Amino acid sequence: MLKRVGRLFVIKTRFEACIIIYALALGALARGEDYLAVYPGLPGYLLLVAATGAVFMAGAKLLEVTRPDTGKRRRKSDIQPQ
Repeated sequence: MLKRVGRLFVIKTRFEACIIIYALALGALARGEDYLAVYPGLPGYLLLVAATGAVFMAGAKLLEVTRPDTGKRRRKSDIQPQ
């Protein structure tokens, strides 16, 4: 039963990843507005940029993980010497 519930939290498609990225972005902007209210001026803007920048990094990773593996895109460190 626990495995069935656990499968609900697995991101399988790029569409699901985009929905999650959208939700993260909404939360980051809400948090950024709070930062601007508490820390007016430059400190608030820097914290807003940090919150939204974290969404960009997490979104890039989510989209990279959900990309179908064709075997063509490999890093040099992933290639084993023969």
